[in-house]
Amino acid sequence: MSTLAIDGGNPVFAEKAHVPAWPPADMDTAEQLKEIYLSHAWSFYGKHEVAFNEEFAAYTGAASCAMMANGTVTLEVAMQALGIGPGDEVIVPAYTWIATGTSVVVCGATPVVVDIEPDTLCLDPAKIEAAITPKTKAIIPVHLYGSMADLDKIMAIAAKHNLYVIEDCAHAHGGEWNGKHVGTIGKVGSFSFQQSKTVASGEGGACITTDPELGEALGRISHIGYQYGAVQGQATAPPPMGMISHNYRITEFQAAILRSQLRDLRANTLLRDYNAEYLRKRINAINGFQVQARGRCANLQGYYQFAMTLDPAALKDGIDRAKVCEALRAEGVGVGGGGWGNLMYEHKLWSVPKDMYRVESFEVADDIVKNKLITMSLTWLMLPQNEIEMVADAFEKVMAVYGK
Repeated sequence: MSTLAIDGGNPVFAEKAHVPAWPPADMDTAEQLKEIYLSHAWSFYGKHEVAFNEEFAAYTGAASCAMMANGTVTLEVAMQALGIGPGDEVIVPAYTWIATGTSVVVCGATPVVVDIEPDTLCLDPAKIEAAITPKTKAIIPVHLYGSMADLDKIMAIAAKHNLYVIEDCAHAHGGEWNGKHVGTIGKVGSFSFQQSKTVASGEGGACITTDPELGEALGRISHIGYQYGAVQGQATAPPPMGMISHNYRITEFQAAILRSQLRDLRANTLLRDYNAEYLRKRINAINGFQVQARGRCANLQGYYQFAMTLDPAALKDGIDRAKVCEALRAEGVGVGGGGWGNLMYEHKLWSVPKDMYRVESFEVADDIVKNKLITMSLTWLMLPQNEIEMVADAFEKVMAVYGK
């Protein structure tokens, strides 16, 4: 049994792992950004914004794409375009970033919290129907970390109860469910391009849809009511009366950055999916570890993080998740315990009064997040093959000492 690095032994990674910098940067894109800067044309349906809308729609198989300022307002605009507002309820998972729930509140509706599945860590279809009331208007499944919510079951429930499905795809760029890109199965797909995301521009987001009429509404609501591709100050037709629009525009700088990353998205998704499957086999063979299940109908699984659970009962006395993570980091593997650390409505930044949301079920999410969850950044799935093997070696080495 090897001595752990944390106890003075030699680490698995004698040299730092070749984890790529994220977001990626290249000189060609830097030159494009310089050109945009010197052009003085920085916003308002510029050529890069229009081009990305068209390219991302084509990539995903959507009828249209509307770029926006971030992946929070995308959810707000999606709900507004679907007529969701005061008096309505929207089902959201217990474990997700706070924006999934706060966007519902901003629209005047009530988030209804439902538990997650223990294997995918996504919204549990088996617990949705118990949360549906006559006020329920929509479901927001979140494709979390390295899995997808069970869209077949969720779409069937939505059809049965005449509900909208808004896919929160902030973690899922490049993922495919039964041959369809995520975000094209529900009524709207919401994406984030924030600094840490799979496709990133610092801040940014987009809504996609297969419904052209809805796509027009998404564009107008987020673009001060202007029709798609309009020239500033030259609105040709007003938005429908009562459509209150916002200035949620993105800039040409962000659009140019995203276009460069979109060209590499499929190749990078394939690489991450391949390496994740290798790690899944190795880590699942370790007693106590269970890697997050990929989407049940995933042809290609997108990854924002590589997530797994560790059963505390598999550890020796005096050893806990934090100690395992510390030992893995000493071996040179960048892991974190607990993801965001709390359920959505327990996060430090959640400021929604208790009478403005309802918790229907949460027990599975609570146990996993607080006691079992371990994650690695998407960049760790982009290592060369020999270093991917070393990551698995480190897990086996640590658990050979800390496991029962």
